[in-house]
Parts: sequence; C-alpha cells; structure tokens
Amino acid sequence: MIGDRLIIKERHRHIAEEIVNAIEPALSEASRKELKYIISVAGESGSGKSETALEIRRSLMNRKIKAYVFCQDDYYVFPPKTNHAMRLSNIDQVGPYEVKLDLIEANLFSFKSGESQIYKPIIDYNSNAIRHETVEICLSDVIVVEGTYTSLLEFSDCRVFINRTFKQTRKDRIEREREKNDPFIERVLEIEHKIIRSHKKLADIIIKQDFSGIEVRKAKPGMSNG
Repeated sequence: MIGDRLIIKERHRHIAEEIVNAIEPALSEASRKELKYIISVAGESGSGKSETALEIRRSLMNRKIKAYVFCQDDYYVFPPKTNHAMRLSNIDQVGPYEVKLDLIEANLFSFKSGESQIYKPIIDYNSNAIRHETVEICLSDVIVVEGTYTSLLEFSDCRVFINRTFKQTRKDRIEREREKNDPFIERVLEIEHKIIRSHKKLADIIIKQDFSGIEVRKAKPGMSNG
C-alpha cells in the first residue's frame, strides 16, 4: 500500500528470524524441487503483520532467497475512505467479503505456476485510490502475503498467526496513526476479532502475544516441531 506508515521494532526482526529458522528445511526442500513457496502472516489490526512480513522478507533475502511481499490491504474492494463510508452505512459488511481474496488466490496461483509476471492492485492510501502495477514474480522464490484474513488462503504453504487481540494492539495502532480513537472503529475491530480468532486453529506457526517466541503447531514436510 502506498502511503502506509510502518514502525519496525527489534521484536519484529527477532521473531522473523525465528520463523525463517523454523521453516528453513521446508524452504530448502522447495528449492531442491524447484517449487515456489508462500508464507501468510495473519492477525488482528495493529498486531504487527506488515512489519513482521517485511522482516521475514529481509531475513530471506539475507539468506539469498528472493522474496516479495503481498499486502492484503491492496486487495480491498474499495479504497480506505470509501470502505469506511460503506461500513458506516452498513456495518454488517465487515468481514472477508470486503477483500478480493479470490484475486489474491489467482495471483498466488500464477506465482506457483511459474508465470513471469502478474498484474495486481495497489492502494494509494493518501489519495484514496486503487491503482495497478505489474510485478515480475518470476524473480522471487517466496511470497510473503500479510493481512487479517490471509489464513484463509488455499495456496499458503506456511500460515503464521499473531496471537494478539485488537485490545492488546491499541497502543501500536495509535502509534502508526492509521486510525483515530473512534467508538465506531472499535465496533469494527470487535467484529473482525470474532471472525479472526477462529483462524488461529489454521496456523502452522503462532507468534506469542508478547513476541517472545513462536509455537510450531503443525508439522509440514521438512518442518521440525522442535
């Protein structure tokens, strides 16, 4: 997303290293078989998804693994201010159907299939507009896709879930200046919370609430439970 403000802290760097260390055998196996690999990072608003995803990419690049980050926010049906207005008119629309998850899946399928490039949306936050860009995905070995509902993506090889609720992330949300302290926003976040908390069971890796470490929940080919 153009115009987003991220605040990367040491906890994001540390946890990203832990995640990449945990999946390194799976990444090596994918490389040996010449397969593309997808990591999703999900969680509630302000939990640190964007920062963690970027740090996972940095960790991968430091290991000579080419990676690219997809942001779910770019795939909203409407740009931010318009989407907020739509929610004000009908709060019941809050949920995964606000996002073109099918388009993310299509882009990820193109990546898995070895296509050379994709044409994808990108949100310009400040101008409240949806633009488009062409990405040379053939240059990447891994895609990290981050967003509230990315645990639902079929093509994810490793689902990471940040175990923090919107009440625990309030300070971080204010620090990023993405939203005002608004009772309506709190209602939206409560609805999202009720949806997203059920996605925890889908996770392969759970980031602890205080970012003190990770829990590997499911063994995947090449991934250790240690």
